[in-house]
Amino acid sequence: MTFKQISSGSEFEALIGYSRAIVDGDYVFVSGTTGFNYSNMTISDNVAEQAEQCFINIENALKQADSAISHIVRITYILPDRRDFEACWPVLRKWLGEVKPAATMFEARLLQDEMKVEIQATARIKR
Repeated sequence: MTFKQISSGSEFEALIGYSRAIVDGDYVFVSGTTGFNYSNMTISDNVAEQAEQCFINIENALKQADSAISHIVRITYILPDRRDFEACWPVLRKWLGEVKPAATMFEARLLQDEMKVEIQATARIKR
């Protein structure tokens, strides 16, 4: 059985004490991921652009885990304002339109007010 911690280098991981993703056996559990660009710690004020960056960040974590977006089996969307969810749909279709994982969306406040979407994913390891 394989257990591996994956880091994105985000300062939040060190400050809060978590991993971007965990590989456990045949699965990768990706932590809730926001739209921060970790290379320069910036975040767009546009919810769709944040969703796009979330998927870029998730894809990077999955690659480190020998997985891919196409192996996502479960996804959770968290938005502080549920009315923003529809603006994300084109981004979700772009990344997951063929994958069609089991999904949940709910409304909840996020860690910082500039965060407009957070996405959590579970994927299988490539075999």
